[in-house]
Amino acid sequence: MKHSINKIFNNLSLFLLTMLTVASIATLLIFESNASHSKIDNLNKQKEIISSLTTLEKKDIELAIIQFNGKSIQLHHEIEKLKNLYKYDYTGRYILNNSQEYLSDLDTLSDLTTQFNMQAGHYYTKDTDKEALKKEALKNAFDAINTHINKIIFKNIEYDKQKFALLEKMSLASFALIFIFTIWYRKRLNAIYQDILFLYSVDKNKKDYTIFSEEIDAIYLRMRRKPVITDNPAMIDSLTGINNVKGMLRSYSEKKGMKDSNFTSLSVLEINNFSKSNRAFSQEFTQSVLKKLAFTISLYEQATDVIARTDYNQFTIILSRASKEQSFKDIDIIRQSISELKFKTPDKESVQITVSGGFVIKPSNISLDESIKHAKEILEYAKTHGRNKILQQRDLTELDL
Repeated sequence: MKHSINKIFNNLSLFLLTMLTVASIATLLIFESNASHSKIDNLNKQKEIISSLTTLEKKDIELAIIQFNGKSIQLHHEIEKLKNLYKYDYTGRYILNNSQEYLSDLDTLSDLTTQFNMQAGHYYTKDTDKEALKKEALKNAFDAINTHINKIIFKNIEYDKQKFALLEKMSLASFALIFIFTIWYRKRLNAIYQDILFLYSVDKNKKDYTIFSEEIDAIYLRMRRKPVITDNPAMIDSLTGINNVKGMLRSYSEKKGMKDSNFTSLSVLEINNFSKSNRAFSQEFTQSVLKKLAFTISLYEQATDVIARTDYNQFTIILSRASKEQSFKDIDIIRQSISELKFKTPDKESVQITVSGGFVIKPSNISLDESIKHAKEILEYAKTHGRNKILQQRDLTELDL
């Protein structure tokens, strides 16, 4: 059974989004944990303030009253801070559902704070009448509010335990999922990569390879509808190792439908001053030049291109590109690369090799033979108008003018 690459990548995308969501929730829980610590710090601070309000020195009653007024107001501010902190406790509000209980505890704390402040206000006055009773009332108010604060702290610790349990479960589940799916998708992605290597590879030892993915299998079936040219020596130029005329025709017939939306260009390049009738160099040097030129041209070959040695000193190059301009630019780059090659004869004499060319865009309704014939006609113009250049049809019109 073949597997769909599209489905694998869609599932992988969904998995990554799921993990991102889980990681976001875990991050939120961590931030909430910090907010919980702030709550505990706030409550402990309130306990310290309350405790300090029971131990103010009455020797300087004026100073004691000033200190009492400041700290009593601060207590209510701290309670408001707790209410504001709870706005960001999404787990407590929406998962543990403790909003009513928590806010009720804060309202009770606010009432007890008011009562405590009232008793402290009665105690810290210049009136010393019934001081013992006032002190006892302040102590009772202190015990009540202190007990309630401890109760809130214990509840908060219990909430934190529940949040930690939730975070622990999420972390374990995330780890398990990441571990399993990492192995799962690693195998699949590696299998897809091996499929790509199989298409790319020219190693004949992989003929028994089993394709994993549907898309690669479809591409492979399309590629192997006809025999591979390199399997047939009759299709290869024995000197240069690239296509001969037969190989060019076979390659073109196989590749012409691979990129239907592209423009197909055909160029015939001829080595200047390099013909059978004019053998200015030794056979060994001539063969090395032809091999080097074939190799240079092949460096620019793409999967949809066809290159061939179609005559003693001629190469035919069929390119498939997204635009006409890109086709001409690429073939001219090949010409420039050839002109930059360095050759030395057996006598150590430097020789510059150049090519002239005819370039045409092949219409779909014109045969390959007709396009080659047209390109050769343009080539003849290029050879007689400066050489080391590639001309196209519009250049002929300009030259005629």
